Amino acid sequence: MARYWLMKSEPDVYSWDDLVEQGEGTWDGVRNHRAKNNLAAMKVGDKAFFYHSNIGLEIVGIVQISVSDITDPTDPSGKWAAVKVKPLQKLPQPVTLKAIKAEPGLEECELVRLSRLSVAELTAEEWSHICAMGGIE
Repeated sequence: MARYWLMKSEPDVYSWDDLVEQGEGTWDGVRNHRAKNNLAAMKVGDKAFFYHSNIGLEIVGIVQISVSDITDPTDPSGKWAAVKVKPLQKLPQPVTLKAIKAEPGLEECELVRLSRLSVAELTAEEWSHICAMGGIE
């Protein structure tokens, strides 16, 4: 059963356009235990929203997990998890954090409840709701 995620990146460090240009990127550098556990739980084929944090504060695209269960190459201790992702689709309409917070039914999603979490899990219902907000049915 596929699971759904949200992955945050600062666009001035690593943006949606950077990922599209590369074709596949490694999601590494995460140093929060809950976010690490979410990365470790990801499976090939799972989908995630690509969220621009700090600048923009919006979901801009959808990625697919292409390689799971790898050790973070930026971690010399070998304790932290990473995955590889490929861009699937840019959202026709970016979905802002402000819009998500204002939307009934999304107040319990991890993006809202755990706003500092860099890798969050979403329910299938939250995923569908945000896709519709972004112009994807």
